[in-house]
Amino acid sequence: MVVSRTATLPEFRLEQTVSEALAHARVGAGSRLCVAFSGGVDSVAVLDVLTRLAPRMGFELRAVHVHHGLSAHADAWALFCTRFCEVRGVPLEVFRVSVARDDPDGLEGAARRARHAALATIETDWLVFGHHLDDQAETVLFRLVRGTGVRGAAGMAAIVPAQGLGAGRLRPLLGCRRRAILEYAKMRGLEWVEDDSNVDLRFARNYLRAVVLPVLERGFPGAVDSIGRAAEIFREGEGLLETLAQLDRERCDPDAEGTLALSAVLELADARVFNLLRLEVHARGLAAPSRNRLIETLRQLRSAPDRALHLPLGSAACCAYRGRIWVERSIDQAFEPVAWRGETALAWGSGQVVFERVVGSGVALELLSAARSIRLAPRWEGLAMRAGPGRPRRSLRKLCQDAGLPSWMRSRLPILEVDGEAAWIGGLGVSGDHRCAPGEPGVLPVWRR
Repeated sequence: MVVSRTATLPEFRLEQTVSEALAHARVGAGSRLCVAFSGGVDSVAVLDVLTRLAPRMGFELRAVHVHHGLSAHADAWALFCTRFCEVRGVPLEVFRVSVARDDPDGLEGAARRARHAALATIETDWLVFGHHLDDQAETVLFRLVRGTGVRGAAGMAAIVPAQGLGAGRLRPLLGCRRRAILEYAKMRGLEWVEDDSNVDLRFARNYLRAVVLPVLERGFPGAVDSIGRAAEIFREGEGLLETLAQLDRERCDPDAEGTLALSAVLELADARVFNLLRLEVHARGLAAPSRNRLIETLRQLRSAPDRALHLPLGSAACCAYRGRIWVERSIDQAFEPVAWRGETALAWGSGQVVFERVVGSGVALELLSAARSIRLAPRWEGLAMRAGPGRPRRSLRKLCQDAGLPSWMRSRLPILEVDGEAAWIGGLGVSGDHRCAPGEPGVLPVWRR
């Protein structure tokens, strides 16, 4: 990059930092970027840099502001963001979210969840955040004092590639100190908003930012940079642990439904079982369970390997049944029916139901093609199904008893409902009234947990 004669050193450094981060993430012509724009100095700076880089690099740029409604100044902040983007020709979308003030996770945690839920709805290639090195140090310290593991101590990643239908996450300023961002904003003559809640020391993160980190910096100059380097090392360790968990998973006879052989899992050392369970939880987008939960789960699995178990793991649950083990989302609300219109897969809880085209098995394609209504649904009152051709119709409770399915599984079972009849039940199979004849094309639902 050539520095123009009018560019100041802070301008050049920040622009170069962001440009290099975009190149590393392979952002280029046609890429879609959306800045999480609070109106604070960090997001103002990163949006300002991106507006200057967009014409040169050819990416599409827009912004999103989340209005939490928690501050008397929230409307003014949204107006500031709107005007800032209008001046620069950047499209802005404002999301208004509701935050429960009595949330068990506290106001900070509730606001963060609401914000993340809003951002998850944005259709873009990359969500861009203004997090910097001071934020990283604050995050790592906050997690450490709460007893985090290697994954938590790794802090925030500068680049998180997209997974599934979600957007990737990009933090191009993660290696910059906050003072450098402030210097850039002042040099550019930028304006920004100040969140009054950031000075409220009742919030743990504010206390770390305003009290703890300055003390550390005075006693240990360069502490913030050192914590940032430590986070990078922890992130390398996290990658190695994830690789080990994947190798262990392959040793445990994974099946198409996402379950593992319990006997193979129990042959692993305790620490490797904990690591494997963490991987299974993270793969479902859930928060890591506490160490105490993991210890208790493994104790019960080892003491009763032949029992059907449903063991809590925080936001997840570890299930064991007939020699197989799997992790699923804890059920805190009823499943909702969803129409099936030929998709290859539909989400179900923390897993999914995949629809495979087959011949001679599964649900007859002819019946599905003639159906008026097809949906994936939870159990309903009066549900009954034939387990095979010529077999009597039996209630779900009787079918589960015959198959040995424990009662805690019944409310979780996905059911393919065709014109009001159960054509397939996860864990039980295809209805005798809907089953393919030999040589006939069909669709086989597979429940991947």
